Amino acid sequence: HLVESGGKLVQAGDSLRLSCAASGRSFSFSAYAAGWFRQAPGKERDFLAVVDRSGGNPIYADSVKGRFTISRDNGNNMLYLQMDNVEPEDTAVYYCAAAGRRSVLERDYHAWGQGTQVTVSS
Repeated sequence: HLVESGGKLVQAGDSLRLSCAASGRSFSFSAYAAGWFRQAPGKERDFLAVVDRSGGNPIYADSVKGRFTISRDNGNNMLYLQMDNVEPEDTAVYYCAAAGRRSVLERDYHAWGQGTQVTVSS
């Protein structure tokens, strides 16, 4: 069970941090790679970033490399996405997800949150 939070309306150039809380007795968060995706209106869901079980070896989409930072806190079953210098094109619903291994492919993720809305005004 994954629940995202932190989405809000911000201005271009601002920073915000998204959080993803993992819970459930049968869900061992630290056993999975974890990533972030987003879906803009009228578009497909796109990969943004992923880290391995320990929080290392991040992979970023070119569109966010250098602006977004993914991290995790396994002790608290949390995943984060630090978003800096946001742009209007970052407006989307943001999702966290868990996978058996690091992957940029949506089909490899088996657990998803419900999403949190980020809106960036120009």
